[in-house]
Amino acid sequence: MQTSPLETVSRVPVRQSDGDALLLWLGSRAGIVVAATVGAGVLAGDKTLRPFLERWQHWDAKLLVDIAKFGYDGDPAAYPDAGLPAFFPGMPLALRLLHVIVPDWSLAGLLISLVAGTVAMMALARLAEFEGPEGAGRRAVLALLLCPTAVFLFAGYTEPLFLAFAIPAWLYARRQNWVAAGLLAAGASCVRITGLFLGLALIVEFVMRRGRAGKAGWLLVPFVPLVIYSAYQHARTGDWLAWQHAQEAGWGRQMVWPWQSFLTTWHMAAGDGPFVWAFRMEIAGAVLGVAVAIWLLVARRWSELVYVGLQLGALLFSAYYLSIPRAALLWWPLWVMIGQVSVRRRALLVVYALVAGPLMVLNTMTFIGGAWAG
Repeated sequence: MQTSPLETVSRVPVRQSDGDALLLWLGSRAGIVVAATVGAGVLAGDKTLRPFLERWQHWDAKLLVDIAKFGYDGDPAAYPDAGLPAFFPGMPLALRLLHVIVPDWSLAGLLISLVAGTVAMMALARLAEFEGPEGAGRRAVLALLLCPTAVFLFAGYTEPLFLAFAIPAWLYARRQNWVAAGLLAAGASCVRITGLFLGLALIVEFVMRRGRAGKAGWLLVPFVPLVIYSAYQHARTGDWLAWQHAQEAGWGRQMVWPWQSFLTTWHMAAGDGPFVWAFRMEIAGAVLGVAVAIWLLVARRWSELVYVGLQLGALLFSAYYLSIPRAALLWWPLWVMIGQVSVRRRALLVVYALVAGPLMVLNTMTFIGGAWAG
């Protein structure tokens, strides 16, 4: 069987990039464990420290467990949470399945993120190596792991599971394997609404690469989970857009003009209270997102612009900025770009690490303390 030139050239780098990505991923997980135990113990002082697994059951991680345990009606013993339908069923189903062999819900969430993150980091490294130059893979992974909101790649959140489907889908699309790309993107759509943007980006990529017409139908598959989930919520609530209305009910996310959203967030960031720094990070995330979108536009990377730009647009047109720094974890074009540039300019990655690394540690400690971290 004849080996293609691409496979011959990339075989060794791919194997090396897998190993580098795995080492960085597992090493960073060990570092977070140390921070969440030793660091948290030092900061707690004389206060009683919660058990390790309980430190990760905050915010979305707890809500996802509630859905897995009780369904979208939530805990019957608690006040009804109208925001639960905003979460797509992929992560709760994974939690439910793993709970069969892992009784602790928090541990189940952490294990899902660990395994899914392993897949995602290896795929990111391979994607960066595919784009080139050699060595970009491990640098892209390192850049992502140092992101100030990288704590959500450890916690039982949806980001690792989404990336485990989405980045391989994009890698297969770059290799013009549209069947695999469509099926994997459907998996991503089961986890987050962001899968809709991924599906649209795949269509643009298909058109740009002049894919075979016979494969075009597979690009509709990523939209099927959204239809099924909408139908399920309609049967349950009578609302076809229950997931969108849940965003409004749970977090006050309504569409406004972008300058209104900016001014609202600016006032929140300029005030007092426990969320001031969180909103300042939101503004920084928005500035970064606009810069990434401009770069993709100038570089004429149209499909990636669709993927990042639609996410950014949805966030900037919201009533106020919420979870933009977290959304940056899903912008693999950014991490690939940092990996590529840092091959030629190593100082870039060093400066980035010196700035982002401490913020990542700070956000990790903030999250396990139960405060809002992005």
